[in-house]
Amino acid sequence: MKAAAIILAGGPGDRFRSEVPKQFVKLAGKLVIEHTIDAFEKHPLIDEVYVVVHKKFYNLMEDIIQRNAYKKVKKCLIGGVTRQESSKIGVFACEDDVGKVLIHDAVRPFVSEEIITNVILALDKFPAVDVAIPSADTIIEVSDNKIIRDIPPRKYLLRSQTPQGFQLPVIKKAHTLAEKDGYSGAVDDCSLLLKYNLSSIYVVDGAGYNMKITYPLDIHIADKIFQIYKVKLPNIDLKTLKKGLNNKVVVVFGGTSGIGLEICKICKELGGNSYCFSRRTGVDIRDFESIKKALKEVYKNNDRIDSVVCTAGILKMSLIETAKISDIIDQININLIGNILVGKASIPYLKETRGSLIFFASSSYTRGRSGYTPYSASKAALVNFVQGFADEVSHYGIKVNVINPERTDTPLRRKQFGNEDTTLLLSPRFVALTTLKAVVSDITGAVIEVRKIDENEEV
Repeated sequence: MKAAAIILAGGPGDRFRSEVPKQFVKLAGKLVIEHTIDAFEKHPLIDEVYVVVHKKFYNLMEDIIQRNAYKKVKKCLIGGVTRQESSKIGVFACEDDVGKVLIHDAVRPFVSEEIITNVILALDKFPAVDVAIPSADTIIEVSDNKIIRDIPPRKYLLRSQTPQGFQLPVIKKAHTLAEKDGYSGAVDDCSLLLKYNLSSIYVVDGAGYNMKITYPLDIHIADKIFQIYKVKLPNIDLKTLKKGLNNKVVVVFGGTSGIGLEICKICKELGGNSYCFSRRTGVDIRDFESIKKALKEVYKNNDRIDSVVCTAGILKMSLIETAKISDIIDQININLIGNILVGKASIPYLKETRGSLIFFASSSYTRGRSGYTPYSASKAALVNFVQGFADEVSHYGIKVNVINPERTDTPLRRKQFGNEDTTLLLSPRFVALTTLKAVVSDITGAVIEVRKIDENEEV
């Protein structure tokens, strides 16, 4: 039996005070609803997706579906007046071979693969599943005149999220009974099951970042979450990676040492064509004409460029008070401006192939680090650049991401930090392999996390 996701996007967005509802607002390079659909489209256990939308925005939604060429979106449906009615429309639109259904708010774009997986697996044992997180605040119950009547124990009070999951016959019965009774006051689908006492409802853990965008302020919060939110790539085995890289042309700036060198090596090992440039080869990313010449040369030899990766960066340890002006300027020029120039020069080639751009951040981008402030500042700015640039070039189909590795055993790190226990550091090869997985993925506008624990698990 199939598992289907119903994405509720039928709200008119009255509380959001915008020309379009919040699900159609841009966030980190994509519309909110595109981020949400992506989470289910890419999930290996989801077979079909149904989108329920307000009638005013039906044509817009159809255009979005066609533009993204979603493979799993089976139907786009016009919703009802209430959330309950829209949910019912989605539930009864499911095909007969659907056994499990997940109902999710379109304005929760941060739902993780782990949450979706846990809901689907829990439906093997329970007819209904909710997602919830603990309440950080004490909840009080008050009377009509705002006098406290009760303070329930906080450990029993959770904040419900979505997706909520159901065995299809159970949720169909709940909506049928509600329609028969003329009941339309359900706040969500689990409340319908409780009202008619149809089954027990199991709760799986949600996540604090699985927020619901409701008010204008929430978009700013979501933007900040995207800035610090790190995604893990979907599982891509070597066979799939080799197929994705076969005969592809990958250009690496900063490709003669460290992570860049490993990217070039692995790309060739897996059947791709890699071209590596750095100041050692006469290409300085501070010089726009130098970048353009390198890309033109690669294109002349191959008639295509599928991906451009920029690993180039420098770090100079020093307090601002004692730092050389030239060292400060060099770090900004190479770590930020040079990367921006690489992005600009790559557009004409990557829009032909709907290719990808990969840049490199650092764990220091989320908070300035004493002793190497210009470095961490330039990396924070680079992340902002990637998110904005991903938005700018999304209509070309170009994907732009930034890799954020934990401490890695590279010549740059050894030069600045001396001898460290290498068993605690990421290997350049593992970071390079993750980078190439990002090259062949459909993710864009994301900070892609590379962790030592993942390398250990893979080994």
